[in-house]
Amino acid sequence: MAFRLSHLTAALALASAALAGGPAVAAEWPQQKPITLVVPFAAGGTSDVLGRAIGQELGKELGQTVLIENRGGAGGVLGADNVAKSKPDGYTLLLGTIATHAINPALLPSIAYDAKADFTPVMRLGNISNVLLVSSGQPYQSVKELVDAAKGKPGEIAFGSAGQGTSQHLSGEVFKLLTGAELTHVPYRGSAPAVQDLIGGQIPTSFETVLVAAPHLSGGKIRALAVTSAARSPIMPDVPTMQEAGVDGFDVSSWQAVYAPAGTPEPIVTRLNETLAKIFEKPEMKKRVADLGMQYTPNTPAEFAEFQAAEQAKWAKIIKDGNVQVNN
Repeated sequence: MAFRLSHLTAALALASAALAGGPAVAAEWPQQKPITLVVPFAAGGTSDVLGRAIGQELGKELGQTVLIENRGGAGGVLGADNVAKSKPDGYTLLLGTIATHAINPALLPSIAYDAKADFTPVMRLGNISNVLLVSSGQPYQSVKELVDAAKGKPGEIAFGSAGQGTSQHLSGEVFKLLTGAELTHVPYRGSAPAVQDLIGGQIPTSFETVLVAAPHLSGGKIRALAVTSAARSPIMPDVPTMQEAGVDGFDVSSWQAVYAPAGTPEPIVTRLNETLAKIFEKPEMKKRVADLGMQYTPNTPAEFAEFQAAEQAKWAKIIKDGNVQVNN
């Protein structure tokens, strides 16, 4: 009995130490070491541009270096999984997206992380529209022309995306579902390589965020046919929406957010949320957000968690109804 009691006492002592460690870690954060913000996509894409802007301002506000680490691959799965398995001490964060936390959980049920249980929502940063692009070497001047061509030769016209399960990918799948156009998906390891192949004519069409697409439109090597959001993008005011182009019911927007690993002390999460809110109220950050074509609305961790749950339900239904599957 004494042997068992000694073990029980030791276990209780360990548990008490663990519980006491939470406040201690929170009190010292973030002075112990630099913070790493994992961007689960290749450099040059929307998440990367936004992540670097946030990292710079977050470092100023917290008095600590914020390192940006690009871990691209599998539509954001690799980077998200890395953060899910990281120590919940506030020093490893994720620049999550609609792909990592709403689409992939339904599209890839065997992914290694649980989008709800393995993360603590910190803040939704905003929504960004995607846009349907075509290479200049293609004849399509409108959405209708592309749809008619795709129906005439099912599966022969490809569309590129930033990766499996990204909002760009699912924009294409919703496009197929609502128009009946049979396009073939070609996933890339991020936005930058997909756009480069579109410019080079290796792929005829692509869905991309307005941020990544906008700088390339003036060169004449790609054309924008329609944006995917319900309203026109402020940085592409002359490009019609899908609904204006004749695709009724089309409304897809990407979103970006900050997550911490599950179990991160609440004081750290609260401070991060409040600091990010302060950053987004700065005039220079408001301009950067506008230049990204992103719409930001202040939100608490609880409000963000509620939003994520609704998004997961929405995309699970779309993926099921459209029988959307990843490429093998």
